[in-house]
Order: sequence, then C-alpha cells, then structure tokens
Amino acid sequence: MFLEMDKQDKKRILLKIGTNTLTKESDHISRGKIEDIARQIAQLQHKYEFIIVSSGAIAVAKQFVNLESNGKEINVKQALAAIGQPHLMRIFQENFRELGLLTSQCLLSYADFEREKSRQNIWNTINILLANNYIPIINENDTVATDEIQFGDNDKLAALTGSLLEVDLVIIATNTDGIYTKNSLNKEEKETIENVWDLSKLSNEISLDKSSQGTGGMESKVQAASILQQKNIETWIVNGLNDNFMIHALENKTLFTKIETLKV
Repeated sequence: MFLEMDKQDKKRILLKIGTNTLTKESDHISRGKIEDIARQIAQLQHKYEFIIVSSGAIAVAKQFVNLESNGKEINVKQALAAIGQPHLMRIFQENFRELGLLTSQCLLSYADFEREKSRQNIWNTINILLANNYIPIINENDTVATDEIQFGDNDKLAALTGSLLEVDLVIIATNTDGIYTKNSLNKEEKETIENVWDLSKLSNEISLDKSSQGTGGMESKVQAASILQQKNIETWIVNGLNDNFMIHALENKTLFTKIETLKV
C-alpha cells in the first residue's frame, strides 16, 4: 500500500533536464550547467523540494567510448547508457555535495508505471528520500528497456513521475525560451507563447524538429503537459541554457511558456 507521508510546507518541483541542456548544446556534459542547477536548488530549498528527471547517460558515455553497432542501434544505446549512467551520477553527486545537497539514483522503466505494486514502490521510496533530504535523480532504465517499452525521451517519464508523486509544478528545461509561435520560427525575433491552457491551440504552432542530441522535441513536451494537466499540474517550458533559469522563471524575470491547468 501507499505510505502516508506528512505534508510539508514546501512545494514540490519536478525538474526535467534534457541532454541538450546538460551539454549546453555541445558534445560533452557541462559541469558548469550541473553546478548552476545545484546552486539554484541550494538557494530555493527553503521553499521547495526537488525531484530531478535527467537525461545524459548516453552523451556521457560517448565522451569515453565508441562502440560497434553490428546493425543493432538500440543495443548500442543500452550499452552506452550502462557505461554512462555511473559517470553522470558521479558528476551530479560531486557538484551537489559541494553545496551540501544529497543525491540519490532512481532508474525507472515504462512498465513500472503500469504495475500497481511498482507504482506503490516508486511512491514510497521517493517520498522517503525526500523526507530525509535526498534529491532523487531519475532516469529511464535504458539498459533493460527495449524498442517496444522504452520511453524514447524523458518528457513522458517526467510527466508520469510528476503525476504519480503529485508534484506542484513540472519545469522542463530545454534550449528555447519556451514554445515559439510558428510564424516567428523563421524570423530573427522569436515570439514565445507565454500562457496557454487549451493544448489543442498549440497543435498548429509546435515544431516537429528535435534537438541535436535529444529525442523528444517540442511535441513530446506538449504531450507530457497534457498528461500533467489531467492531474491539475502546471508545466513550465524554460530555457535551461540560461544561468539561474529556475529562479528567474519563479520570479517571472524571463520569457517561458506556462501551460496552465484546465479551466473549470
């Protein structure tokens, strides 16, 4: 059964970080970006508790190895994830520890959200971690996922996790200032869609292009927001390449897309 957890005064934020954000659009994981995330959490921890859903394991591994595919690209990705995940966690742990922040690793698969017992285990474990001031850092369990059951990107993983754990807000860190209007995509000055609740209005606006290293693109972020909307959870799509992107969004000092909860 689901353990009853004492409600704290702190609001719960789930931060989803894509590979393109963690690498700062390069071929290597940026320690500076992870330091930036850690500094923000350290500043905000008196008001908020954080759950992180992070990509980047495969990108880390590519810095060290070049595996032969033998025609099975999915297996290579699984092997790269197995190599890269410990390195990714080490980078998080080292940078967070310098600021007194404790981290923990949770690897999940799509099937975990379909089985009631697994859902209970996720709920209980992560709530206990948070109650003891450990920040859960979640990634898809790529080493055992297959073509049929893998998420394909961590936007859906973030949405399913946020819904299950009843977070107050999901921040998706990407490499744009939110969702741009389609008419402005080919212009020098991009126009951000700042507030929206009717997701059907976004269908003609979103670009189907995907980032250089990520696998989701803006379409998957809107799909994730749709899942979260059903649980009355807001989704913010923020430019994670900027320093202090969470703090500035919370203080409304930057342009981003806020996907609001459904109107009653």
